[in-house]
Amino acid sequence: MMRGISRMVGNQPRSLVYNRKVEFVRNKNIDLCLLRLAPNDLNPAEYRAAANYIALGELKGGIDPAGADEHWKTATRSLDRIAEGLANANVAGQIFFIGAAIAADMAEEIWEKLQAGTLTEAANLTYDNQLASIIQWLTAL
Repeated sequence: MMRGISRMVGNQPRSLVYNRKVEFVRNKNIDLCLLRLAPNDLNPAEYRAAANYIALGELKGGIDPAGADEHWKTATRSLDRIAEGLANANVAGQIFFIGAAIAADMAEEIWEKLQAGTLTEAANLTYDNQLASIIQWLTAL
């Protein structure tokens, strides 16, 4: 089973791993974690080091608009835990959200978080240009 993808950015390794328990985020599962580690360095000791994390994000893939609010409530709690964990670890990591069903009121809240700087990037999976934009952002980090 594939648990992530890796690449080099110049001479710096990057690995995007999926569904990872992150110790400094209350040992909770985080959907997407971008690390400054090569595949061979992905081990428990390196996962514990908060300084290895570049970005952490939540992915909500449910497409039912009726359930969008519940997905957003869950995502918001997770995003808040990520922000708290980064602050407590004194790490300036990026925080992002990707969702498939984003209702109008959710979009307003996402926009407010982006403007406030509590969320770095966000995208709606159902819009190709937004998906391309967040992929470009992730690969540029």
